[in-house]
Amino acid sequence: MGNSVLDGRASAVSGDGVITKFYTSTAWIEGRAEQQLEEIAGWTGVQRVAAFPDLHPGKYGPVGCAVLADRIFPQLIGNDIGCGMSLFQLDLPVRKLKLEKALPRMRILGEPGSEDQGWRLESVGLPTDMFATSLGTIGGGNHFCEVQTVAEAEGSTGLDASRLYLLVHSGSRGLGNAVLDSVPPGAYAGLQEDCDAARAYLKDHGNAVRWASLNRQIIAERAAEALRADLTRLVDAPHNLLARHGEGWLHRKGAAVADRGFVPLAGSRASASFLMDASSHGDALGSLAHGAGRRYDRSSMHGRVRAKRSDIEGMQRTPFGGRVLCEDRDLLIEEAPLAYKSSKAVAEDLERTGAGHRVAEFHPLLTFKKTRDGRRS
Repeated sequence: MGNSVLDGRASAVSGDGVITKFYTSTAWIEGRAEQQLEEIAGWTGVQRVAAFPDLHPGKYGPVGCAVLADRIFPQLIGNDIGCGMSLFQLDLPVRKLKLEKALPRMRILGEPGSEDQGWRLESVGLPTDMFATSLGTIGGGNHFCEVQTVAEAEGSTGLDASRLYLLVHSGSRGLGNAVLDSVPPGAYAGLQEDCDAARAYLKDHGNAVRWASLNRQIIAERAAEALRADLTRLVDAPHNLLARHGEGWLHRKGAAVADRGFVPLAGSRASASFLMDASSHGDALGSLAHGAGRRYDRSSMHGRVRAKRSDIEGMQRTPFGGRVLCEDRDLLIEEAPLAYKSSKAVAEDLERTGAGHRVAEFHPLLTFKKTRDGRRS
């Protein structure tokens, strides 16, 4: 195969896999992430790979890519199966939000969800006892629930700038981890779909995707109740999942499903988020970047950010006049805005390459990250 060229940057070719890089020279990509991308492209059965400007290194491969193969690689989806972002509109006007009153109410998201969640699980075709006590909880890492305002929006979106919005980023919590742990030895070399291990994984994977979507819905409902508001879900865009694609299997790892409508692109808690309209660009494999992407790993952030009391307090406020509700000092440091690339630059690169364009911009008002008890999802 020959190299294809996109916006002046050639796609790399490794073995039988072709990497289409949806970013330009304006986006900084860590060398290890590119190396992982090239390694995956050389795996047996890999047919095409699409990478996005938020690309950064992951455990089994880079985050921010879509991989099409003739077999199933469970590790490419990872342990947070079904993780994604959901956008909701609240019926609460911006002018009625009292930030100082809302802050303590939102702490409810750090408490366990209702024990009586069996009926919710049953409503989406899942066993009534499937990780029921974890439903409605966000988890750690980069997961969040954020109250946002519309800074600007195209008329085609139908967004009401006078209303508040919720953006929820979470996944399948312990369920996804259990699914990945259950795959048999040798599965990471690739599973043919007609084997028992593949059938079991596909069933468990599907359950985790549905569980994660329900989890985001319940998180939003808990937040809306705390804010004394009703809500309507506008978008649900998972970015860690497997799907049939033609004759092969499409693995999305930190690459949002972009063939169902608009796609949220999250910034850091101190920067704007965007709503993207994906273009029908074939090389993008029906996917799109889901966020700014990490610039620095978690461990290195402890040496990059000062941790004096005044610094910690500063990280709990945003340039938009908003607040960050996170009582975990280490998590605040690891998730500091410095850890992330520019969401605006990622969105601009997607536009330059024709993968999608911005239809709305949101600014954060109140971001819930996590309380002290239990840091990890």
